[in-house]
Parts: sequence; C-alpha cells; structure tokens
Amino acid sequence: MTARWTLDAQLFHDNVAHVIQNQPVMAVMKNNAYHYGLDFAVNAFLKQGITTFSTTVLREAVRIRKLAPEAVIFLMNPSTEFHIIREQRIHMTLPSPEFYHQHQSDLAGINVHLEYENFLHRSGFRTFDDMIPVIQTNRELPKSEQMSIVGIWTHFGYADEFDGDEYSDEKQAWLTGLEKIKTYHDFEFIHAQNSASFVRDGLFTGHSHARLGIILYGSRPYSSLPESLTRQSLTISANVIQVRQLEKGQSAGYSFAFTAEHSTRLAVVDLGYGDGILRTRSKHECLINGRRYPIKALMMSHMFVEVDSNVAAGDEVILYSNDIRIDEYTFKGVGANSEQLSALNHHSLLKEIKL
Repeated sequence: MTARWTLDAQLFHDNVAHVIQNQPVMAVMKNNAYHYGLDFAVNAFLKQGITTFSTTVLREAVRIRKLAPEAVIFLMNPSTEFHIIREQRIHMTLPSPEFYHQHQSDLAGINVHLEYENFLHRSGFRTFDDMIPVIQTNRELPKSEQMSIVGIWTHFGYADEFDGDEYSDEKQAWLTGLEKIKTYHDFEFIHAQNSASFVRDGLFTGHSHARLGIILYGSRPYSSLPESLTRQSLTISANVIQVRQLEKGQSAGYSFAFTAEHSTRLAVVDLGYGDGILRTRSKHECLINGRRYPIKALMMSHMFVEVDSNVAAGDEVILYSNDIRIDEYTFKGVGANSEQLSALNHHSLLKEIKL
C-alpha cells in the first residue's frame, strides 16, 4: 500500500469553467501550477479557453512556452536572462525605475508590464508618477532600442481581509493612479485582481484579465464563501496498515509519539510528514469510511488515528478531498491553501490522474 496523490481531471476541467464563467483570465502557474503539474494544468486551461499565463520563475515560463506556443506568458519576477526572455517571447514585469536604467539597453524588444507596488510593498514602482519618466525616456529612444510597454499590473495584498479598510484603500489607490497613467500610455494588458478580489468585485472595468490562482485549483480565498464556489479535484489518501489496541498508559511511536489516556483503538496509516503533511494538519481529523476520526500523532512515514470498531486494516484513509477540503484547514489555521499544496512530496506520494 502506498500513499496517493490523485487528481480527478474531469472535475478540474469542470471547476475551471465554473469559476471563470467565460471571463478573461490569466492563470497563475507558479510553483509547478500549485503542485498540480505544469503539463496537466496548462493543457487543462487551454481546453477551457485560457491562453494567458503567469509565473514567478523563468524556467517555468520556458516550460509553459513549450506547452503553449501561442500563449501570452507573463513573468511576475524580473530576470536578467534577457536573451531567453526575448527568444521565448515572454512578457516580464518592470519593477522599478532603477531596474530600467540599469538594464535599459538589454530591455530592447522585450514586452514589459509596469508594476505598481501598492500596499503590499513587495516590489514595483512606488508611485504612478515614477512611471512617467520611464515611459517618456523609452519613447524617445530609436524604435530598435525601445522596450515594448504592453502592460501594467499590481497585486492586492488585502483582498481577503474584512476587518479594516485596507482592500478598499489599495483598490482606490490603484484605480485612481491607473486612470492617470493611461493618459500617458495605452496598455494592452491591465491586470490586478487575485482570486479574492475577483470574487468580491468581478472583473474591473477596463481591465484585460483577472489574474487567478488558488480558486482555479479548488480552494476558496476566504472563509465566508460557499464551498460550491470552487470544487477540489485533488485527493490525498493512504490506507490503514494495522489496527492496534492500546491500554491506558501504553505508548506507540518514536519518543512516546502517542500515549493512551484510556483504552484506545489505534489505526496505523502509511502517510506522514515525509509525504509533505504539515504537522499542524495532524492536530485535526481524517476521513475513513465516510466518518471523521482524530489524528493522534504524525511521524515521518506513518500517522496514528484513533478509531472505533468500524475501521479495519486496508481501509482507505482520506486526508484531503472535496469532502474534507484543503481550504477548510486553511481557515482552521493549518496553513495557507498554497502552503498545504506546496508541501506535498511528489517523490513519495504515488501520483495518479484520473482522466
């Protein structure tokens, strides 16, 4: 028996169509498409009419280009491997005036999207006014020496927050500045909204795309949303190897991993933190035969689950599925949706895609 990572391809396809509702979307592909696999995800998105992609790593952008020769591919982090960016026809963020002036000659012929840092303060131009001299300087160069300013973008860091005015403020700062900068330059690509912002407001007027990540992969961006908004196509499962009876005071596992406080029926399951299960996830429960049972200890290759007489060796144990979702445990404090997905070990888990 082997712990498994199982993807329902049809459910993934159906969910993407359900989420985007024929709206123009830039699919976020970072971290190997949230660990779903670039090959699978790109082909699935293409079948649903998505032809614009973004990632943070150049090698992923190059892989996407091989899978989607005609797609628009946007690199959200800057790179100085300009020859690759140019050869592969990859669009790249322009994060600052300093980056532009340092690499002005190297940027010739490259498609760039000006980045506004907004309230996230991660990277980007600090103000829209800082963009104007760059636009003007580039425009004054001979055509062969100009970069192509084709887009402008930002990221909302507070779209999933409701306790303050941060999202309203960052949204207003973006929309106000955008109207101003559009008087200096025409942009083909205007994208700002992550999953949370898209759900809250729909696609902003005048924007070319919503830039969606986690909602395409089956997790809600914030807890007040109904589960029907997006469906999880991924299942993480294992099996009960053996069921042990422990009496009060008896221990099991390394360094007293579990000590029975009363007579306990304990299922040993072939799944552990070596498979990428977060320790915080083991504070909760798993699903066996349609019922939830508490996890009592997590080790490298195994975990202990307190069960009853309805559980036997060989039974399937589900840690994640659409019935026991990743986003449920995000909202219980286990870790971000992307954190739980990214931790999964694809070298130890048996990967299965059901077509």
